[in-house]
Amino acid sequence: MANVQYYDVILKPVITEKSMNMMGEKKYTFLVHPEANKSMIKEAVEKMFEGTKVKQVNTMNVPGKKKRRGMVIGRTAKTKKAIVQLTEDSKDIEIFAGL
Repeated sequence: MANVQYYDVILKPVITEKSMNMMGEKKYTFLVHPEANKSMIKEAVEKMFEGTKVKQVNTMNVPGKKKRRGMVIGRTAKTKKAIVQLTEDSKDIEIFAGL
């Protein structure tokens, strides 16, 4: 496995209608590094966003979609998503506050 630091683990937040509805339950969705595991994701969220305490991390590998250009068939890049649930006494994540 590559040497992945905590600031390399979280790539960007996922902003969808479903992920915005889950924010009421203190669940936040992020695109993460494909080689990151649950403990690395938990550590990265707690270090990057002060005052947060992670209760649970769920991950999913999303395969790339098939795309065609004429007769040539290829695939887009595969990604990995993480749904992070915070504890009840934890602070909210600020990047989602204005949305």
